[in-house]
Parts: sequence; C-alpha cells; structure tokens
Amino acid sequence: MSADPHVTPRGTLEAAALRIVSPPRLASLALHALAVGISLALAVGVLGLILAAYGTSPIAVIDVVGTYAVTPQGWVAIVNKATTYYLAGLAAAIGFRMFLFNIGIDGQYRLGVFAAAVVGGAVELPFLLHVGLMIVVASAVAAAYAMVAAYLKAERGVSEVISTIMLNAIATGIIAYLLAPSRFGVHQEGSNNVQTALISDSGWVPSITVPGAGDVYGFTVVAVLVGVLFWLVTERSRFGFEVRAVGSSPRAALLGGSDPRRMVILTMLASGMLAGLAGLPELLGATHRYGISFPAGLAWVGLSVAIIGRNHPVGVAGGALLWAFLERCALPLDLIGVPKEVVSIVQAVVVLSVVTAYELVHRVSARRERRRAASVALGSARPDADELPVAVSDPEQVTSR
Repeated sequence: MSADPHVTPRGTLEAAALRIVSPPRLASLALHALAVGISLALAVGVLGLILAAYGTSPIAVIDVVGTYAVTPQGWVAIVNKATTYYLAGLAAAIGFRMFLFNIGIDGQYRLGVFAAAVVGGAVELPFLLHVGLMIVVASAVAAAYAMVAAYLKAERGVSEVISTIMLNAIATGIIAYLLAPSRFGVHQEGSNNVQTALISDSGWVPSITVPGAGDVYGFTVVAVLVGVLFWLVTERSRFGFEVRAVGSSPRAALLGGSDPRRMVILTMLASGMLAGLAGLPELLGATHRYGISFPAGLAWVGLSVAIIGRNHPVGVAGGALLWAFLERCALPLDLIGVPKEVVSIVQAVVVLSVVTAYELVHRVSARRERRRAASVALGSARPDADELPVAVSDPEQVTSR
C-alpha cells in the first residue's frame, strides 16, 4: 500500500504539535496537576495532624529527614528499593488496565525469584546466558503461577481477588517446603538461616557505582527498559488496545472481535511475568541467593504504586520513588519519637488521596466533555485538534476547520 502523497513530515509534526498544545489537552494536564497537588496537600495535612498529636515540630522532622534520609547514600538506597517496587507496580498496572486486581504479585514474585535462585545456583554459564536464564526462569515460573488464577477467572468465573489471595498463602507453603535443608536449602554455619546455594560470579549483575554515594543495582537499567517496553505494548500495540477495550466494556469488545477470556489469560500472564522480575534486582545485585531477607507484601506495594502512578510507566516510577522515600524516612522519624507506623499511615493516605482527587478530576473532565460535545452538536463550537487525524498535509486545514 503506497503512502499518501499529500501527507508531509512537516504537516505531520505540526498536527502533532497542535494536538499537544490544544486547549482540551492543556486543560486535562492542568486538572491532573491539580489532582496531584490535592493529593500531596491532603497527605501533608494528615502528617501535620499526626505530628501535632505527638507534639513534634515539623521543622525537627525536616531537619532529621534531611540529615539521615535525603543524602547521596540515601538516594542510592531509595533508587535500589524503588527498582523492586517499580517492577511490582508495572505488574499491577497492566492488570488495572483491564480492571484485574492481581493481588497474587507477592506469591508470584517469591516463587519466581526462588526458582531463579535455585537454577542460577546449580549452573555455571557465561554471564549473558547465566543472567538471561535466571530472568527467563523467574518470569516463566511467576507467569505459570499466575495462570492458575487466570484460568479460574476465564473458565470458571472465580474472582481473581479471592484466588490470588489464596495462592499467596499456598506459595508461602511451597517455598517453606522446598527451602528445607534436605531439598534446595543450605544451612549456614553459625546461623539458623536457611538459604539457597550461592550463585556463582557469572550470574551477578554488576552495580553502577555513584562516586561518594554507593552502588545502584545494575538491574535498574533493565527495569527502565521494561518500562519502555510496557509503554510500547500498552499504548502502541493491538494488545494494549484490546486490553483497554475489554476492560472498559467486555461485551462491546466481544462484538468488535476481541475474546474477553483470552485477554484475561494474556493479561494475567503478562502481569505474572512482570511480577517474576520484581525480586531479581536484589537477587542479582545484592544477596545472590534466596532467603528470608526478601520482602513480603509486594502485592500491596505494587497495587499502591500503580494507583499513585495512574498505571503509566512514568507515573509508576514516580510512585515507586515516593514509596521508597517514605520508607527511608521511617528510621529518622523514629529517632525523634515518631513511630515507624506513621509512615504506613501517610502512605495509605497518599493512595486514598490520589484515588479521591482523580475521581473529582474525572467528574470535572466528564462534565466539560459533555458541555463541549453539546456545543459542537449545536454548531456553536469547532472540534479541537484532538479530533483531527494524526497526518495532515496542510496545517491550514487544521486551523480552518
């Protein structure tokens, strides 16, 4: 099929620029910025009330956080922790795009990283093959475990919320059974800890040294690439379109040629694969073996980060950094008499504030869209650039409509 001879690169770029700076787009960005501002204001307000209840000065909090948390070493620790949270957030975000609540991220990630540690500790291969094998094993095991919930949802109508919660508990039991010293566990001398065998050097991902600050996990680069791939798949592919279509209206999507049951299985598979990557930054960059140091409760963190980031990879990255920063502040706050649990309260308030603020923004946007559509229908307003095709040969055609 030949390209349209009337479409020029200049016309395409100018049409794209008009889309970006169009009044509806600018208004939407302003409303989103307002939602973020409202969320942060609510969170700060709640934190202020808690500090007032403890009789702690906000200035003392800022001082201790700046001294112990917001330091070069602190930022490195925040980025390392946020890398794990980011991958868990992406796993939750792709499910959210189809209104699927994958609460089984916790069990899927732990089974995936456990299997990767066992396989990685049993073989010795060249660097790329060794690391690649562990990535494939972690993703495949986690995706296979997610398939259980996907099958129950697609074929039996079982709520994924219930099934994934139960599967988390089962995963805990499976790992405890397999981690016994008589199976895949290794008992460390002088300690009661039982871990998997140590992975050889060829399976370690080198860290990125930041002078004067510390080492950032090398897997952070992989996480960034995964975020780019997430955006391409969800925003620029047929799969991403079908995910949104089925999530918005399964019956309409079925009439349009999309099979909702197939999409449930594919989306849960993708979510499970992403969940399997969540434990690899720590496994390949720090511990090099699976043990009790791996955090539990990543499902809650992943879902929260995805909500804060509005299921967009850039937003999820911001949410992961914010979540890790708040956790980093817990210890300094404890030093001045503010319990660590206060941080958990603030994190929950942030999530609640984001949900509330964006619901308000959604209602305002919907009201504006209805008014604008009515105006266009009555002929008192012109369609905006958002309604024009991407490729326009002559920019005058845009402004003259």
